[in-house]
Amino acid sequence: MRILVVGSGGREHALCWSIAASPLCDALFCAPGNAGIAQEATLVDIAAEDVDGLVAFAKRESIDLVVVGPEAPLVLGLADRLAEAGIKAFGPSQKAAELEGSKAFMKALCDAKDIPTAAYRTFTEVDAAKAYVRAKGAPIVIKADGLATGKGVTVASTVEQAEAAIDQALTDQVFGDAGSVLVIEEFLEGPEISYFALADGKTILPLASAQDYKRALDNDEGPNTGGMGAFSPSPLVDTDLERRILKDIIKPTVEGLAEQDVPFLGVLYAGLVLTADGPKLLEYNVRFGDPECQVLMMRLKSDLVPALLAACDGQLKKIDLRWYDDSAVCVVMATNGYPGPYEKGSIIKGLSAADGSDVVTVFHAATRQGEDHRIEAHGGRVLGVTAHGDDLATARDLAYQAVDQIDWPEGYCRKDIAGSA
Repeated sequence: MRILVVGSGGREHALCWSIAASPLCDALFCAPGNAGIAQEATLVDIAAEDVDGLVAFAKRESIDLVVVGPEAPLVLGLADRLAEAGIKAFGPSQKAAELEGSKAFMKALCDAKDIPTAAYRTFTEVDAAKAYVRAKGAPIVIKADGLATGKGVTVASTVEQAEAAIDQALTDQVFGDAGSVLVIEEFLEGPEISYFALADGKTILPLASAQDYKRALDNDEGPNTGGMGAFSPSPLVDTDLERRILKDIIKPTVEGLAEQDVPFLGVLYAGLVLTADGPKLLEYNVRFGDPECQVLMMRLKSDLVPALLAACDGQLKKIDLRWYDDSAVCVVMATNGYPGPYEKGSIIKGLSAADGSDVVTVFHAATRQGEDHRIEAHGGRVLGVTAHGDDLATARDLAYQAVDQIDWPEGYCRKDIAGSA
């Protein structure tokens, strides 16, 4: 098979790493990719949001399967356009991608199917939104309805913070159209976990649980980021909780979309809060997480490609995935200053030493190859140092030992990933 992976981050490197190992894969391409992905696939200089360019390439190169990594091209309708061209695409249709593209859409589905989630209201007017916040009090959560590159959520500890977030979105329009509608919801108390499952429109194939770290600094301090680390599986998820998540949240989601004639094909990533009343849905993503994908791929024993194809073909009931009975930990290394302003172009050394065993893989998230084949940092989150071991403590130690091998003064990482677990 000729396979194209769309995207350029650590998630896409992990997907390419897994797909390249499949005997079904004859040729692997990645658009646009990064320096690490270049070791697994042929890079194609087409942006992930360039739907026309991606479709044209897939047709020209007789691509058999397109695996869409990030959410933006899915919300733009890439899967639909590929289907029209007769090319299999792993990823939901534009309408189904509204689960992530519109928080109001997700909440309405929760209402229709009695899926446990935070109480909420939607608003387009400043005064009405502020009146609701004053009535409910703080803490309270303000969310831009659309995609805002991870910056559209404010967990306000005071009413004043909530009102400022409302002004930012509705008056100042800092999120553009993505913030023209606000979802304001109750703050849920409890630990957060992630749960992943594949769906083919009818059948659900459970994957695994994970936990990630959003804050930039140790002890969950500093600003929110795209993710500074993750581990899998979550020790908080036992068999009974997994059964409840599938029955009360994942299954009714797939059923509800099918009832709207919007079959969901792809991966469902449920962000959940384990409240005193049980698991509640915080948000849905319609693609693998980053850096959660890295730890999932490290633990997956089965060939990934047949599962991706089965999701596209409505045949997931025939798939039985096997997992290593161990743990995996990913430590993200980011450029100093991230998630604020940062410099690009610093040189990263020591990668071969860090990546020199069969239990550690350094997934590249934002790198490029410079002069003399040197690896340069070209973004905020740059590397995902990922290890697996017999237990969480072993995997954590291996990951941080590999981090210590990397010579990159311009980078930093959290030192507490998986520590409290």
